[in-house]
Amino acid sequence: MKRWLIVLSLASAPVAADPVWIGKFPESGDIPAPWQVAQPTNNYPPTRYTLRQWDGVAAVEAHAVKSMALLARPVDIDLTKTPVLCWRWRIDAALQAADMTTKAGDDYAARIYLSFSVPPETLGFGTRIALAAARALRGPQVPDAAINYVWDNKQPVGRIQASTYTDRSMMWVLRTGAGDAGRWVSERRPVSADFRTAFGYAPLRLTGVAVATDTDNTGEEARAGFAEFRFVRDDEPCD
Repeated sequence: MKRWLIVLSLASAPVAADPVWIGKFPESGDIPAPWQVAQPTNNYPPTRYTLRQWDGVAAVEAHAVKSMALLARPVDIDLTKTPVLCWRWRIDAALQAADMTTKAGDDYAARIYLSFSVPPETLGFGTRIALAAARALRGPQVPDAAINYVWDNKQPVGRIQASTYTDRSMMWVLRTGAGDAGRWVSERRPVSADFRTAFGYAPLRLTGVAVATDTDNTGEEARAGFAEFRFVRDDEPCD
């Protein structure tokens, strides 16, 4: 009898999910697919993304000079199994003139952009019309909703607010100022829980991840690094 209990216990035990890597970058060469540069439709040059070995970390370096572009990739992550996003990032310096409360100051030394699809019933008629118009203008890649984890220059850590361009994109300050500049720092975020905090309901699924350093509004120069993106279980450490 005891042996059967052991077998049943093992059979019913949850199967551990392995970390899902979406951004383990080589030290040189071309940025690996499916990551690719996505530039908005404007008159500014794109931010430059290259691979490098940076203080012992194989990373993507973003260099912006009055520029803007995302380095993005689609994802297919089961957030019920691996709901936590881990990564490392760094900046050389905080921006000087950025102001996330205005369109003219909507620039960031570094940000992580997550795009989502949401249950249709959560979208009102006006939101559906606005999304349809945006997709007609910019293409089907416009998401139902997005979270931007940002490294700001002056807003307090933990601040959450809608983008100055659309309330379908929420800005979430994870780092601020220059206190951590010049070194790698690690982050760990419960993606579904953060989405619920930002929007009030759970996402249907995560559709994409992007990184960016943008200075098209302020005209500044900025340099940042991004590395080691993976999704892990709630009870699993990032390192």
